[in-house]
Amino acid sequence: MMLARRLPACLATLLLLLLAACSGGGDAPRARLVDDARVYTLGPGDKLRITVYGEETLTGEYGVTGAGDVSFPLIGNIPVAGRTVEDLQTELTTRLGSGYIADPRVSAEIINYRPFYILGEVARPGQYDFAVGLTVEQAVAAAGGFTYRANSRKVFLKRATDTREMLVDLRETPSFPVRPGDTIRVAERFF
Repeated sequence: MMLARRLPACLATLLLLLLAACSGGGDAPRARLVDDARVYTLGPGDKLRITVYGEETLTGEYGVTGAGDVSFPLIGNIPVAGRTVEDLQTELTTRLGSGYIADPRVSAEIINYRPFYILGEVARPGQYDFAVGLTVEQAVAAAGGFTYRANSRKVFLKRATDTREMLVDLRETPSFPVRPGDTIRVAERFF
């Protein structure tokens, strides 16, 4: 008699555990919007416009190589991966000012960011151009929207600098920011 009363409770608990396991969360850490406060750092694939005022031969467009360097005339390769644009400006000013140009004034800006990637249950998975202020929802829209099989409530996002995916709950943070080099994965829904 006692077993008959406990059996429905055990089955209900087992069903809840199975639903939680199938919800797609797995062991992926939950994404936090605080991450957006970080400063953008350069990486392979970024394209820069560097201006050295009064020096037209040094002014131009420069790409960040696969090794994370910018090859600049007179100076050579400058490692920039993981550094900010401001860091690059400071280094160029310092190096050019030490024997090449008197009182150099340098500005740098990003003209093309490295792309982001989206895969899984979207109409057109693939590589897309990054735009400043891009959110996960906008990235999904750029890829043609969710398929009918997609879990439109939760997606997985892997930053280019991370080794693990994080879970982004679109009900909690619909405007979660995307960064250049990110990979977004849209999983299937189970129900």
